[in-house]
Order: sequence, then C-alpha cells, then structure tokens
Amino acid sequence: MEHNDQMQPNQPINAAPAKTAQTKSETWEWIKALVIAGVLVIIIRWFLFSPFIVDGDSMHPNFFTGERLIVNKIVYDIRDPKRGEVIVFHAPEGKDYIKRVIALPGETVKVTGDKVYINGEELAQPYIQEAIDQAVKEGHPYNTLLDFPETKVPEGEIFAIGDNRPNSKDSRTKSVGFVPYNKIVGRAEVIFWPVKKISFIHF
Repeated sequence: MEHNDQMQPNQPINAAPAKTAQTKSETWEWIKALVIAGVLVIIIRWFLFSPFIVDGDSMHPNFFTGERLIVNKIVYDIRDPKRGEVIVFHAPEGKDYIKRVIALPGETVKVTGDKVYINGEELAQPYIQEAIDQAVKEGHPYNTLLDFPETKVPEGEIFAIGDNRPNSKDSRTKSVGFVPYNKIVGRAEVIFWPVKKISFIHF
C-alpha cells in the first residue's frame, strides 16, 4: 500500500503563535485605553467639572436636599459671573454653599422685603416670582428673614443670596457677606439626580 506523507494543500497550519501575539496586542490596547480613560476622568473631575449634592433648604423652590448637580469649574476662568447664575462657593465656615448671583462688582444692592434693587432699579426675579405671589395671597411677604441696606459691592466680589429668602444664610448675613471671586467653585450647570429632574440649569 502506498502511503502519502506529503501535506495536503488545505491542511490547517498551527496558528497559536500568531493568536498569542494578537491577544497580547489587544490586551495592551485595552490597558492603554483604560489608562487614558482614567486620566480623562481625573482631569474632568478635578479641573473641569465636579459633582455637588444640595444640602439644605436655602434654594427652595428651585433646588432640594439630595439633588445632585454638575458644577462647571472653568467657566469663571474664562469670564466673570453673571447676574442670575447659580453658583457654588466656599463659605467662611468651611462648607460649600449654593446661591444665586444677584449683584456684581461696583453695583449697589439693596434688599427690602421681597424687592431687590440694583443701582436703584428694581430687579426682576422670575425664579422666585411664583413663591412671592403665593406669599402675597397668604397675606405676608415671602422674605420674612433679612433686609439689606444699600451697599456697594466691592471689586472682585459678588452679592449672592438663596432663592428661599426666609431661610438662607447668604450675602445678607455678616457670617457670609460678599463672595470673592477666588472662593467661587463654579457655576451649577445640570441637575443629574433624581432622574425625573434631569435638566439644564442655565440656557
């Protein structure tokens, strides 16, 4: 009987070495991708954006305890704060507060009851107008806590108060006062928790 010891043309060749090299290459690519992703997370977390958890009632009726926000940490490296923006800043007592920018450097600000005056002109406050209207229907002012005498905002600082005027420790109080630019963490951009309240804060 004749034996055929020659390799057939379609006989498979052992490809193990090639597969091993390919596996090592893919593993290395995954490692690089994970390292890059980790670096990006660190950059985004510490330099660009930061999460913030609302703690307290000072921004009712627009923000509530337990809500989680994304704070833009670089916007004020590009430009100055604007009136009406919601900011997070380092308060003197070692906590981070969330308040709304009301008056800017060089402006005069005065708070009398529910009315706020900037350079002698009354400020429109659409973010709390419904709360003010409800208080009027009930026969009392919304702001039952503090007024603020007409004062000029120092350069490089802002005047910020909470939307919950009857329950907010803010620039009206001596313990907080005007907020220096270098104490501002950033601008609140997005509510991302709870899911039903996901929304942009500024448009």
